[in-house]
Order: sequence, then structure tokens, then C-alpha cells
Amino acid sequence: MADCGLPPKQGLYDPTFEKDACGVGFIVSIDGIHSHKILEDAETISIRMEHRGACACDNDTGDGAGVVTTIPHKYYSNEIQRQFGISLPSIGKYATGIFFLDEESAKEAEKLFEDLALECNLKVICWRTVPVDDSTIGQVAKKREPFMRQVFVTGDFEKDSLKRQVFLLRKQASHRIPRNGTIRFYICSLSTDTIVYKGQFTSTQLWEYFPDLHHPDYEAYLALVHARFSTNTFPSWERAHPMRCLAHNGEINTLRGNINLMQAREGVMKSSIFGDDLKKLYPVVEPGLSDSGSFDCVLEFLVMAGGRLLPEAVITMVPEAWHNDKLMHEDKKEFYQWSACAMEPWDGPALLTFTDGRFIGAILDRNGLRPSRYYVTKDNIMIMASEVGVLDVDHSNILLKGRLKPGRMLLVDTQEKIFTRDEELKLEIARKRPLGEWLKELITIDELYAVHDPMDVNTDSVGDTDTAVNGPALSDRRLSMFGYTVETLTLLLLPMVQTKKEALGSMGNDAPLACLSNFQPLIYDYFKQLFAQVTNPPIDPFRESVVMSLACPIGPQANILEPSAEQCRRLFLKQPILSLKDLEVLKTNTYKGWKTKIIETVYPISEGSAGLLKTLNRVCDEACAAAKSGYQLVVLTDRNAGPNFVPVSALLALGATHHHLISERQRMKVGLVLETGEVREVHHVCVLLGYGADAICPYLVFEMIYKLRDEGLVTPPLSNREIFNNYVEAMSRGISKVMAKMGISTLQSYKGAQIFEAVGLSLQVINKCFKGTISRLGGATFQTLADDALQRHGLAYSPNESDTLILRNPGFYHWRSGGERHINEPMNIANIQEAAKSNDINAYDKFVASCMESIRACTLRGQLELVYSDKAIDISEVEPAVEIVKRFATGAMSFGSISMEAHTALAVAMNRIGGKSNTGEGGENPDRYLNQDPQFNARSAIKQVASGRFGVTSAYLANSDDLQIKMAQGAKPGEGGELPGYKVRLFFFSV
Repeated sequence: MADCGLPPKQGLYDPTFEKDACGVGFIVSIDGIHSHKILEDAETISIRMEHRGACACDNDTGDGAGVVTTIPHKYYSNEIQRQFGISLPSIGKYATGIFFLDEESAKEAEKLFEDLALECNLKVICWRTVPVDDSTIGQVAKKREPFMRQVFVTGDFEKDSLKRQVFLLRKQASHRIPRNGTIRFYICSLSTDTIVYKGQFTSTQLWEYFPDLHHPDYEAYLALVHARFSTNTFPSWERAHPMRCLAHNGEINTLRGNINLMQAREGVMKSSIFGDDLKKLYPVVEPGLSDSGSFDCVLEFLVMAGGRLLPEAVITMVPEAWHNDKLMHEDKKEFYQWSACAMEPWDGPALLTFTDGRFIGAILDRNGLRPSRYYVTKDNIMIMASEVGVLDVDHSNILLKGRLKPGRMLLVDTQEKIFTRDEELKLEIARKRPLGEWLKELITIDELYAVHDPMDVNTDSVGDTDTAVNGPALSDRRLSMFGYTVETLTLLLLPMVQTKKEALGSMGNDAPLACLSNFQPLIYDYFKQLFAQVTNPPIDPFRESVVMSLACPIGPQANILEPSAEQCRRLFLKQPILSLKDLEVLKTNTYKGWKTKIIETVYPISEGSAGLLKTLNRVCDEACAAAKSGYQLVVLTDRNAGPNFVPVSALLALGATHHHLISERQRMKVGLVLETGEVREVHHVCVLLGYGADAICPYLVFEMIYKLRDEGLVTPPLSNREIFNNYVEAMSRGISKVMAKMGISTLQSYKGAQIFEAVGLSLQVINKCFKGTISRLGGATFQTLADDALQRHGLAYSPNESDTLILRNPGFYHWRSGGERHINEPMNIANIQEAAKSNDINAYDKFVASCMESIRACTLRGQLELVYSDKAIDISEVEPAVEIVKRFATGAMSFGSISMEAHTALAVAMNRIGGKSNTGEGGENPDRYLNQDPQFNARSAIKQVASGRFGVTSAYLANSDDLQIKMAQGAKPGEGGELPGYKVRLFFFSV
């Protein structure tokens, strides 16, 4: 897509963050009867949802509004005859669409398009300048207002073939004409069935801007409208909805992974419909599109190139929550299991409306996180919208009404003149193919065990013989080489195995960022998880577990354009963690012709820091060769790391391999499995999954826990199988929580979605291993990471034997003298206590000095140096201190987390200086806001309402200056603070 008015990537802004939350609706004559009243009603629907759109600060520039209708053949025929003396072919024999151009380059763009049309055996009938009235649009919109031209195209093809040729022409034009943004060129739509009118308007302005829409000859039997709310992002003409066949209210959280995998599929796709022309449609997802635009591209591609009807393509991309639904019909569940083998879900909170001229419908995401209401009238009109009241309907004329439920679809087929319910529709789609037979091709891990020697699969015997050291567990040098510490074992791993949960610690991390650490952090620590915000709510992974799943098919993916049993020839895993024996079974697997390539991710110590990048390149080349040679699985292993070999970080090896295979169009041919001693924490596993890992065997975790168990440190004593199961359960809970924070329900969607931001990694590393990840600061290069790896290796295999016998404990979680710095170090606590007790300015200055030193060592803001002006500010321009302190506000911490005494003291202090304290999500005892003593007023000016609060009363809300509603947090598992049990008191429940 050419330049669309969005700013370039700069500073903290990146166009890839463009998201929106909107209002959508449609009206359709189920009988397919054309009328201008459809347009009039669509205008009413659109204008009554104007509050769901937004406008710029000039109050006149909308975030975007648009409408898609069936082609008004009568109107266009008359207009073209009147303007050009040309008779249009009959409906279905020509295509039309509106283009966004610039007047200066319009002639050139039109000529290029006409040439491409000839290449596609099509011809341009004429170009029409779209009549517009820009008198009401805002100044911001006018600055980027396009020159709108409408094209009419025909060709000597039967109807379906003409549709495909027009699709080929549009994709070719979109790829080739913009020329890196030097020509403005955007096709709103180009179709034999539908036409899109849209722009950077409010809903009202849309209908004022296009006189076409008010002409009485403009008749249609369906109209789909959209009002855009561009959430914290820049609106533009091109990003207004509807797209070619989609209008969308919501967000696709897994977009980066979906786009990467669609690109990777280009290596395995073939089409009997397009033949050799298929490659002309690549890339399927045009660069620079929003999440809605990207979804639209893939949806249209599946219909045009894959021979699917529109509703089937939609439910393939947006499946309902089928994994844990015991009441779902088996035929429908088989369809979803088969489609999961073919494509990962496009996951996120979304109401998607769609049309291709024949079908019009809507589908809701599996969590039901967007509103949708519909009416069907007795005169066979369906109205669907984000809310009721968008169109006045006489109650006596309502045949049925309802709301769209999670994962459900409603559909009108204007060709068959029917409205189809969700269950009936999906069963009809599911029963078109023998999916039950096809699914017999799906391989399970149990099948692989069954074809191995039973004596060779006793998992209880694994571990003792595989442990690489004799003697105490903590003397295993590999622990230091892979960055383990005493805290790793005692604070993280043992609680996971013993309680089946991640350990809970205090809220807040005051240790340095990875890029500021002095203790060779693992590369995982450079990554921060993204989380859902405001319009994109998180999920409760436990109370809403029915919609979540960690099950995934892995291994080669077949051609998605030709539905067959080939899609099912994959390995099904219930969760991504492999035991030691699971991995051995996969390595030696030959079942059904499968074979596994094992690639070493270690390099000789003699190669020094240069060995890292050299090894990454070798691993990428070997993985690509394996994919081309017919291997189904690639195992990246650091098992042979030791005195003479340095391990490459599993994350670097995986990320580089994953992206190399994508760029070479080979990723769909193999599954990537990791055998690594580096991984142990939930965060480690989530980053690996987020960058494309299919399965992970953290062998050193199991070997160490087995050894600690033998040393009596695991209580009660557990078998190897129990240790594995407990660790997997803890890990599964952790993965689910991380996915849920971003509003993602299935691991299949989360895989490769790159839901992370890097802090302190250079673009050199990002571009090779984590392409598409945001890293605003730059930072560590391959040289830095290689030096860290060599230092860890040196600690593990020091020539001085005694240096390696004790596992280091830098105190990442608990401060230790000589260890990692912390902001809240004991000296800082002692200094502030001394200052508070003595009320002495010198003691306070001492606290400030020590605190600022810690902040400089741990935070980015501590790295900033203020540049002072030589020119002083006149004192008359500076407010007195008594006024400045009124802007002070405390953090939102509940009394349960910091104690009632501390919480009350903060409130009293803020009230004395005129500032504001915050209740946090725990609320506030009524006694505090009823006491009006000016010296001891403990009323918090800012009150919070969170999703887990049950003590919110009208008095609580009234006694506040500011109200904060916590949309993406709240006192529920995985979202915000989890209060440890020992802090809970009975009176909490009365507040």
C-alpha cells in the first residue's frame, strides 16, 4: 500500500501499533430485493452509531467511516451513458471500484493500471471522477484528501473466472503501482459484486461527502456500515472501513504471527484455480496494513484462491472455543480440529462483519468481547449492529431478535434467500468432507510410544542415568554455564514442582534492567511481555478456562488451498513441554515416514565471541536444508555444551532459524523443537513460544530436580513422572496466564505472535532473530551477547576448580551484599528511616543521594542527564512550593499490599499538602472518608474500581475527586497483584 498519511516510525511511535475500536452494522434484504431504502436505512444506522467513532482535535475530522453495498447497476449504467455515451455490460460482466490517488500522479497511475489490466486479459471501460462535497470535512482530513477515481473493468470471461481475474489484477496493481510510496495508489475495492465508499469522516460526513449515495437510482439489497475509533493511533483515509469484504470492531492480538505464517505458507501453497499465477498474488498480506486490512487480505485470498465459500473461510480463521466444549457436536468439533491443522486462529476481541455480495454476516470472537444485536423482520429484512436502537422498527414487524454469542455466526445467503443459524450453518460446512477419516492421519505422542520398544519408554527410569554429573546437584557446572543461580532452584523450580504453581513474590521488580545488569543476564531478560489495555480486555485464565487451550498440532503444514487429509498429517501435542523420554522418542521417530534432523547449537570455545554469529548462520542453513530434504522435525540441541563447547542461547538459535525459514518459505515444512539446558522459567518458555518454538524439552530442569529429590530436598519425595507432571502443570498455568494478559486464548495463536517488546537489544540482533519486534533503545549486539555467554562459560569451567564448586547467588530477587543492585537496597531503607525519625535535612539528603545512585544503576530514567540552561527563569514565573506540591499523587497500592498503617499515612500526608492519594483496587474503609479532621484526614481523593472489587458503594464513589476504572487489571488471578494468603485479613471483606 502506498503512503496512507501515517507518520513514519520515529521515537516511541511505530505504525504497527495501529488499532481501532469501532461501531459496525448492516442491513440486508434476505430476498435480495434492490431498493434505495436500504441506503436510507444504512445512513440512519451509521449516523446513530456516530458516538462509536471518533474525531480529531479539530472536531471535524473523523477517524473514519464507510459503507459497502452491492453494485447499483441501474445508477452506474445511467451515469456512464450520460457522461461518456458508453453502455455498461450487464451486472456481473464488469467490475468497478474507487481508487484513492493524487491529482499530480493520477494519469500515470491510471496508465499503469490499464497496462496491468491488459496483462490480465482485461480492459478498462472508462474512468469516472467520483463526485464529492468536501465542504463539511475537517482541515486535518482535507490535507490528505485523495483524488477519487472510479474504474470500470471488463473481460471475456464467465462470471466466476472474471471475479478471479479482477482479484489478480487488483493484487498485482496493489503490489506494483505504489512504487515505495512515490505514487499514491489505494484501491478501496474492485469487484463484480460490491462497491466501497469510505474516507476519513465522521459518520454524518460520509453521507454528505458522496452525493452518489443519495441518488434515488442508487439501489442495493445490502449495505454494511462502519464508524472507526482509532485507539491511541493515527486515523487515515486508507484505513477507514469497510475493507474489501470485511468491517471489524476489535483487535487481532496475534497479528505478527499470523502474517509471518501466511508468508511462510507461500512455500507450500498451490492452486488449481490460479496455477502459475498464484505467485503473482504474493505477498498475500500487503505491507503496511492494519490488523483489519491484514485479516481482510487473508480472508479474500482463501475465498478466491482456495475455493472456499466466504462463511467457511471466516470460521477457519475465527474458530469458536471447541477444545474443551463437551457439548459440541462431534461433526463440528472435527471441522475445527481439521482446520486447526491447516491454520492457526486469528485471535483477539473482535466482532467481524463480512460480505461478498452474496453472503453477508457477522461472527464474534470466542470470548464474546464485542457487542452485537440483530433483528429479523416479517418482511425479510435483517438488521445487525453494535447496539440496539440504530433503526426504528415497529415491534409488530419483528419476527425474531437476539444477540450474537461468543464464537457464533449469523449469515444471510441472498442467493438462496435464507437466514442461517450458527449450528445449522457450521454443521453443513463440516459435513461437506469426510473429516473423521482425514483426522485419522493425525499423530499423537502415544502412538509414537506404541511403536517403540516398551522397555525403552519407562519414563520413571529416565533422569538418574542421564544426569551429567556425579556428586551434589549444585556442583553441576552446567548450571553456571546456563546462568542458573541458587535462587533459580530454591525460589523458582522447587516451588513449581512441589506446589504445581509458580511461586508468588512481592509485587514490583526493583532489580536492574537486563541491559544495565552486571551479571550476564540471559537474553530472555531483555524481553518484556505486552499486555491487553482498555478496548482489549484480558482473560481470566482459570474462570474462563473453557475458552483456553495449550493443545497444538506441530510439524509440516500442507497446502491450505486444497482441503484434504494432507492437512492432518501432523503431530498433536496437548501442551508444549516434552519429557526427556518424549524427546528421545521424537528424535528416533520413523513412524509414517517421519524423520527428525538434530542440529547442534554449540560452538568450540576456541572460536571465541566470533563463534556465536557463525554458529547461528550454520544452524539456519542446516535447518533450511533439512526442510528442503523432507525432514518433518528439526531439534535444536545444546546437549553437547561443556568444557570445550559454548552453547548458543536457545532463544537466539530459535529466533534466527524461525525467521530464516520464513524468509526462505520453508517454515511450514518442519516443526522446531528445542532441547536446551537454558530454559526453566515460565517467561523463558513463553518467549520461545512467542518466537516460533513448537515444543521444548528443558532437560537440565528435570535432571536437577531428580538429583535434588535424591538428596532429600524435594518433599514429599516424588517419582520422575510426578516431577514432570507437576512441572508441566505449573508451566501450563503460567503460560495460560501470560497468554490471557494479552487477551489470547490458544497457544496455537500465541505461537510466533511475538507479543513482546525488547529493551536494550540492538537492531542487528532484532533483524536477524526477532524481526518485527519493537526495540526502541538499541543496545546489546551479538558481540555483547557472545561475551556474556563466554563469561558464563568461564565461570562454569574455570581452571581454578574451587571457583566452580559453589553456584553463585547474585540476589536477583533478594538483595545480597556484592550482588545485583536494587533500588530498595537496605542502605536506602535505613537512610529514609533515619530521616523520618530524626526529621533532619542532612539525613534526608543522605537518603536522596543513596536512592539516586541506586536508580542510576537500575533504571532507564536514571541514565538521563539533565541539560541545564545558562539562562535562569525569573522567579516571578515559578509557582511557590506550596502550589507545586498540590500536583503530587501517590501510587495506586491497596492497603492489603502495603499495610493499613502505611496506606493511611500516605493519605493523611497528601491531604495535608493538597495532593492526592489513591486507594488502589482494595478500596477504603468508610471511617476514613467520614473523618474530616484537617490534620488527620485519611480520605483518599482518588478511588479505584477494579474487576475484582465487591465493596463499591455509592458513598465510596461519591467521596472521591477522581475515579479510576481498572480495565486491564483487577484482583483476579493473573491480572495485577495477587495477594499472598498470609496477608489476607477478615476485615478485607467488609471494605
